[in-house]
Amino acid sequence: MKRTLTIGILLSIFLTTGGESMALELKSPDFKNGAPIPAKYTCKGKDISPPLVWSDIPEGAKSIALICDDPDAPSMTWVHWVVYNIPTDTKGFQEGLPKDPELPDGTLQGITDFRTIGYGGPCPPPGGPHRYYFKLYVLDRVLVLGSGATKKMLLDAMKGHVLEETQLMGTFKR
Repeated sequence: MKRTLTIGILLSIFLTTGGESMALELKSPDFKNGAPIPAKYTCKGKDISPPLVWSDIPEGAKSIALICDDPDAPSMTWVHWVVYNIPTDTKGFQEGLPKDPELPDGTLQGITDFRTIGYGGPCPPPGGPHRYYFKLYVLDRVLVLGSGATKKMLLDAMKGHVLEETQLMGTFKR
């Protein structure tokens, strides 16, 4: 009986979603996962944030957070962007998100390793390509953090509150 019920629930989900699995997804219309990030989003260009689009936010979500970092930096993982308390009805960011501590919809931005608020694009030393991970977190609460939080502060505040996460990785070299 229990097995039949489980199969029935799975079949219902399958039919409801049209046979497609519903999983949190993060994409950019300007670069594919694992592909080079266009120069305009780096220190070689306009150094503006790339457009990002996400979908399939799970039920129970209260806010979204985003961190972009470079684990290939010479001395440490370099933080390029810290964004949190993004409303769950937000479906992404257009390119060139303002570098304001707080956006009109209540989204907050934190401090990067450039010691600035807002996006700081890839700018690795000359050599091989670096990987840049845009990590999206769906949370079960709105965080009690003011603007200007660091990546560590954000990760600490998110502990035990992540419903789902995904990432998009782009590369860049000078």
